[in-house]
Order: sequence, then structure tokens, then C-alpha cells
Amino acid sequence: MATIKRTVEVELSTTGLDAQGRPQRVPLAVAEDGSTVAVAAPPSLEPELEGEHMLINIGPQHPATHGVLRLVLELDGETVVRCIPHIGYLHCGFEKIGEYRQYNQIIPWTDREDYLNSIGNNVAFALGAERLFGIEITERCTVLRVIAMELSRIISHLVWLGTTCIDIGAFTPFLWLFQERENVYALLERWIGARLTTTATRVGGMAADLPNGWTEQLQTFITLFPKTLDEVDRVLTRNGIWVGRTVGLGAMTAEEALNYGLSGAMLRASGVAYDVRKDFPYLDYETYDFDVPVGTNGDVYDRFLVRFEELRQSVRILEQALRRLPDGPVNIDDHRVILPPKSKATSEMESMIHHFKQVMEGPRPPIGEAYVAVESPKGEKGYYMVSDGTSKPVRWRIRPPSFVNLSAIPRMVEGHLLSDVIAINASIDIVMGEIDR
Repeated sequence: MATIKRTVEVELSTTGLDAQGRPQRVPLAVAEDGSTVAVAAPPSLEPELEGEHMLINIGPQHPATHGVLRLVLELDGETVVRCIPHIGYLHCGFEKIGEYRQYNQIIPWTDREDYLNSIGNNVAFALGAERLFGIEITERCTVLRVIAMELSRIISHLVWLGTTCIDIGAFTPFLWLFQERENVYALLERWIGARLTTTATRVGGMAADLPNGWTEQLQTFITLFPKTLDEVDRVLTRNGIWVGRTVGLGAMTAEEALNYGLSGAMLRASGVAYDVRKDFPYLDYETYDFDVPVGTNGDVYDRFLVRFEELRQSVRILEQALRRLPDGPVNIDDHRVILPPKSKATSEMESMIHHFKQVMEGPRPPIGEAYVAVESPKGEKGYYMVSDGTSKPVRWRIRPPSFVNLSAIPRMVEGHLLSDVIAINASIDIVMGEIDR
């Protein structure tokens, strides 16, 4: 477990600002010789004025709500007295749709929940279905899925940090981060053939194996990517304005974070070192050497530090995965579950029958239920499915971290200024497709 240093040594500040990025107001008086001197501010510069509270809406059509989120704010001046989040404008209906689809047909819908973690959702759903089917995947498939999940984590964190920069007012890091995101999408496109919505997994394997030269391209990325992180770190982490807009905002204690059911960086920033990859390992994550970044104050700044360090830890995991990537098949050798190669389907009667039955009917798991949780970029992502022995789940339930984490926003924003609501909301890292599932 890695504990993040809390002391902030501010650099790159702006003349006329204090260490927190706030304007320095120094009242002046005229001395007897005619010069101006600084004097202490009087106890009360502004009179107490009576006023009525104001109700305003942020969203559901607002760029800083990161989707169709509506926040009804009650304001006393510029201070938030009450916050009521409204959801449901996207009305995706993924869980109900899944009850009328074969297991492999559900995978494209997982792309569209958290569309910044498409391939990670693909892997998570496949793991849940494979537990239901009682399937053990191949060693090569296991390592490829680790690579997929860490690349997906990098994509999601890059989008989060880039858009948070836009929300707070830093534009240049946004360009650097989205260029690196484009580099990851180029890798996924060459591997899977798609960028945003990948549909990369199958129950029992993957949609495709790696093309020739792909691992060398990944090695180039993980060699150059840390240099971009260093540059973003230099520009943001000790910047007086960035620190002033993030330190002390939306702070959650460890007890509060646990009571609200927070997970992911939201929970770890409050000092709780819970990571599904460590506490409930899957895909052999227990054999990888990586640290779990943990914050101390649970505010917007700590969430930034935690996610930023997670980018570096994902690079460490990718380096290890590349070194241990074995040869061999990527799919299991059971054509009752996974499609046979097309060459066999067009030349062997038995393979053609398996192909036909899978496409028309779909594989059938035994009667039972299964739940699998993974560490998604936004927290603990869970898939629960119930089988009645047919080719379609009788129930498919998603445990979305964005939905749970968003529930704490009234607690985090009340008492802060209106402008701070944007920074606090950005720090939660939500995707509404996952919330309005």
C-alpha cells in the first residue's frame, strides 16, 4: 500500500495569489508622509444582508455534469445549502434488455454502460458468465484480459483528468492527455477492430488474438507514456490555482466513505486501501506487483493524486503482463460454448452443427447464479446473473460504481460555493450510461 504525501509545495503560482490560489487583498491606508501602508482588515468588511434562497438547475444539458445529470441546488448567495441530484434522463434499460439476449449478445450492451471502460466491462461480464458456465479460460486469455483491463483503466483516467482540467480551467494538459488516449485507442483498434465500443470478449475467450507486432507497439506506448505523466504532474500537482480549486473540497472521512458505499479512487482517497484486485483477486492479479495509492483527506485533490498514481501503476502491470504473455490458444477448446474456427465450420459437419446451434440458440449454462466483481476505473463493478438453464439469463443485475459514488454528492457539495460544485462533481468520475442502466 502506497501512502500519498499530503504536504503540497506550491509552484508555478500567480502574482497576487496566496498558496491556495486565492486573491490576496491587502487594504491600504495613507500615512502622514503621503505614502501608502498596509493595515489590518477590519473585523467585518461587508454588512450582513438578508436575502432569500435561490433554486437553480445545473443540467441535465450541461457540459460540466458529464452526462445528462441534473443537480437542483438551493443557494444562499453563492453557498450551496442543499443539493438534490436527479437521474433517469438516459433510461438505457440494459438490465431488462439482457434478459432477452443470449450471453454473448449481451456483451455489446456492456460496451455502452461505462463507454470509457468498454473493454473492461467486456472482461467483467465474461468472467461472470464463465463462473456461471463453470469454465476455466486459457493462460494466454487470462494475460490478454489483464492487458485489456489496464489499458481500459488508462483510457478512463485520461478522459477523467482531461475533462477535469477543462472544468477547472486548464486546457493544455487536456490536449496532452487526449493524445495519449488516442494512442491507446489505436492499439485497441488494431487488436479488436473497434475503438470506443469494443465487444472484445466471448464467453470462454476473446474475439481475436493479438496481431503480429502488437506487443512491440504496446511496449513503445508504455515506454513513452510516463513522460507525458511527468509533464502533467509538473504542470498541475503543485500549481497554485489547481491546488486552490481542489484542496479541502468535497472531503469525505473514511467512515463517511464506507457508510455511503463508495469504492475505487473515491474510497481510497479517504484513506481506505480497498482494491478488488488485491482483496478479491481475479485474473491472477495477486501475482502482479503493484501498489494501491491511498489518500489522507478524501478531498478533490486527493482523488486527483490517487487516480494519477493509478495511471503509473497500470503501466507497471502492463510491463509485467507483457513479460509473462504465453503462447497458446486464446479460446477454450469446447465448441459447445465458443464458435469453432470458420475454416472448420465450412469443412467439417460437426463444427458446422456447433456453429449453427450457437448462433441460433446460444450456449446454455446450468441452472444457478453467479456474481463477479472487478476493480473498474470508477470503483467496484459487479455483474450478477441468474440462469434457469436456457440460453438467456432470467435476471441480469449490474452493480455500477458511478451510481453508488454519485449518491454522496449532496454530502460533498453542501456548504461549498457554487463554483466548487463543478470541481467536486468532476472528482466523482461518473458516466451516466452506467447510472441510468
